[in-house]
Amino acid sequence: MNSEKQPFFTCVDYTVSHQKFDLLYNANYRMLETFPKPEGEELAKYYESSDYISHTDSKASFTDKLYQAVKSVALKNKLKLINSFQTEDKKLLDVGCGTGEFLLTCKHNGWNVLGVEPNKNAQALAISKLAQHNSTAVVDELQEISSEKFDVITLWHVLEHVPDLNSYIFKLKSLLKPNGVLVVAVPNYKSFDATYYKQFWAAFDVPRHLWHFSKKSIELIFSEFDMKVDTILPMKFDSFYVSLLSEKYKTGKSNFLKAFYVGLLSNVKAMRTKEYSSLIYVLKNS
Repeated sequence: MNSEKQPFFTCVDYTVSHQKFDLLYNANYRMLETFPKPEGEELAKYYESSDYISHTDSKASFTDKLYQAVKSVALKNKLKLINSFQTEDKKLLDVGCGTGEFLLTCKHNGWNVLGVEPNKNAQALAISKLAQHNSTAVVDELQEISSEKFDVITLWHVLEHVPDLNSYIFKLKSLLKPNGVLVVAVPNYKSFDATYYKQFWAAFDVPRHLWHFSKKSIELIFSEFDMKVDTILPMKFDSFYVSLLSEKYKTGKSNFLKAFYVGLLSNVKAMRTKEYSSLIYVLKNS
């Protein structure tokens, strides 16, 4: 991922540290990179917050309730997507499985599931849910898996967190069956809500998000691993949730109506540009 990188702008970590981080534009891959990039134990501390909702089942605030409500609809859409694939024995690996709802949904629908989740609190919640259905299939790290091959591997808002993209994608490809499908969902910094909120855009989420992708960057990166983008799908709910957080970062207030308006406008504009707030990429071996 080396290339000459140009300053884009500076963002603040609003979730944990309130430190400033730069975004650099990588022209070779048409993407943004967070600088500096925390590593190892240093990176882990930026996830230590009750506000990091993907690691909890919290319904304490209105934003939490909105997230959980949207998540239930999103789970149905995700299941519909993976059920549309032709598979041999319905083996699924969910990387960054969080608190395990997607794994559980898939298991209830006949899938053989395995999850990866490094966060201990989220992993414990996932294991407790699966244990009620005679399964505790969650491991700490992707590298722990060596002998299995999967029909479908999913990464729902995970790739932007990975410190070493090259080695990680190489490992993912090695775990995929020759005719398997890789599903990658990531924020899209080319969306209207991203360009509207600029450095306050919540989906930059520095420094937990190390990479900030465009459609072109996903195409370029995965082509180096002989993988091709087969389909790109929108995540239309993301613009509303991200706009709600972005309003709070920008103004100090939630501004529900303004956030709804920006989220709606982002989706309306994306009907023409196809630049939705987040995008799902369906990738196959080329």
